[in-house]
Amino acid sequence: MTALSIDLVTDIVCPWCFIGLTRLDRALQESGIEAEIRHHPYFLDPDLPEDGVDVAERLKAKYGGDIGAMFARVEAEAKKSGIALDLSRQPRQRPTDRAHALIAAAEAKGTQHALARALFETHFMEHRNIADPEVLAEVGARFGFTKDEALAAIDTPALARVREAAAGMAQMGIGGVPFFVFDRRLALSGAQAEETFIDALRQATEPAAAR
Repeated sequence: MTALSIDLVTDIVCPWCFIGLTRLDRALQESGIEAEIRHHPYFLDPDLPEDGVDVAERLKAKYGGDIGAMFARVEAEAKKSGIALDLSRQPRQRPTDRAHALIAAAEAKGTQHALARALFETHFMEHRNIADPEVLAEVGARFGFTKDEALAAIDTPALARVREAAAGMAQMGIGGVPFFVFDRRLALSGAQAEETFIDALRQATEPAAAR
């Protein structure tokens, strides 16, 4: 039986993307459905400076309101899926073009999904700088990359390809992440409940006659 194709659009500094990816993984495990997951880049902020920005300050300027309450809501949703998220421990949002370039290169090695999950963990759980080439090379070493391969995967031409791919996601009408496409026909937006993912997986694997 051919594995179900899932296209997943995320940004590594997006906590809802981390939650959504985790819930998708749990839904796949619970449903027993096999899937081939392909990751696509998206930039929450394509114009970040190299040293990043303070997340709380950026959110305050963009949305106003109680940032502590906003963080608490995200952390509570993460906890439901077994993620002990503490957003205060990763105060900076940094450029993700290099991280996305490494994820793109990992497709050829068959480690793309596992690497993407590791980069979310590196940013949110280990509180490290995923814009740092040395950090990316260290993470990449666990997923089939030599240091030279990892550094080559995040060179200037690769970054240009990632930016082009991210722009393509926006041109397709994707205005927020996470965004999921099952079997190239069934779309789901946001970090939905695991039951919603299970329903989507089952719909996407139904025989054509049953749709």
